[in-house]
Amino acid sequence: MAGIRDKVAIVGMGCTKFGERWNSGVDDLLLEAATEAYEDAGIESKDIQGAWLGTQSSGYSGQILAKALKLEYIPITRVENFCATGADAFRNGCYAVAAGIYDVVMVAGVEKLKDVPFTGLSVQDPMGSYVFPNTPPPVQFALAATRYFHHYGLSYEQGKLALARVAVKNHRNGSLNPKAHFQREITLEQAMSSPMIAWPLGLFDCCGVSDGSAIAILTRPELAKRFRDDYVLVKGMGVVCSARQGLLQDDYDFVHFEENVRAAAIAYNEAGVTDPPKQIDHSMVHDCFTITELITYEDMGWCPRGTAKEHVESGFFDLEGQVAVNVDGGLKSFGHPIGASGIRMIYEVYKQLQGKAGKRQRKNPTLGAIHNIGGYPGSFTAAVGIFGKRD
Repeated sequence: MAGIRDKVAIVGMGCTKFGERWNSGVDDLLLEAATEAYEDAGIESKDIQGAWLGTQSSGYSGQILAKALKLEYIPITRVENFCATGADAFRNGCYAVAAGIYDVVMVAGVEKLKDVPFTGLSVQDPMGSYVFPNTPPPVQFALAATRYFHHYGLSYEQGKLALARVAVKNHRNGSLNPKAHFQREITLEQAMSSPMIAWPLGLFDCCGVSDGSAIAILTRPELAKRFRDDYVLVKGMGVVCSARQGLLQDDYDFVHFEENVRAAAIAYNEAGVTDPPKQIDHSMVHDCFTITELITYEDMGWCPRGTAKEHVESGFFDLEGQVAVNVDGGLKSFGHPIGASGIRMIYEVYKQLQGKAGKRQRKNPTLGAIHNIGGYPGSFTAAVGIFGKRD
């Protein structure tokens, strides 16, 4: 399998401020992100030859994007794949460029989640023979947390403190980001004593629900030089879907997510990553809940199994650490409009590799990564992307 390493370049990106965007509709959010992306790439809407739109609930076809940006009579495909929606839309755009089908394409993600009377994610299963208990996302990941604590012999206080450190880190990073939904730091005491949502996960262990949009402009590397010198190369993309093994197999351990491991292996192989904690400088991971981030550290190969707690305590994943995780605040602080999140992650990696991340800037980053996971514990879709500077 040849992969897409160095066959696709990002030459422009845009991202809205995430949050409760009561005065902005889907069209407004897409236009806001597109305006920044167009200016960044130095192009106009007429230069876009094809597009992909990632959204879970903010529209039923690519016509949403066409209408907002006046992209008339070009192919636009809507993509939906749980919380990996944005990353999967990006992967589809990459493949079209790498195949030589188009010279310049757009990948957009958008979600307007605050205008509905629903406090979480509105997801419906198709009718069939499955009978699921009432386990919304906080309950699902709370079960993963209790199992992780038990498996590695952590007391409630030990495990809860490790999760609190993840929340504090991400809020500290988000406080440096003017586009983040939540732009304030929190203390360990606040994280430890916050109201319980689903034991052992408290309020500050759970990400918010946000409105927002993010957009990427892609082309081939040989064409990228026409747009800018500091373009960013796609080094590898891995997306995998499970067959609900975790719901069917009685030996599934629930202290790792196999989908993460498989997606990371694909992306690492394409990118030539053989020593992840030494080669990956920074990463945006899917911290829908603090336990998800903690497990992802181990699934991505950044620390041995069962040692995430010690690595968090040592500052290994801090902004100044070995592998800086969620340097833009993550889902926890930046926010989580489902279809936009994966592309928002790429936006931060893009800025970091260009040296344009402001107060969050890492020193001389070489490789950055993104990660998404969504679905049910034991039945996930996961996406991992690796990005680097031009050679």
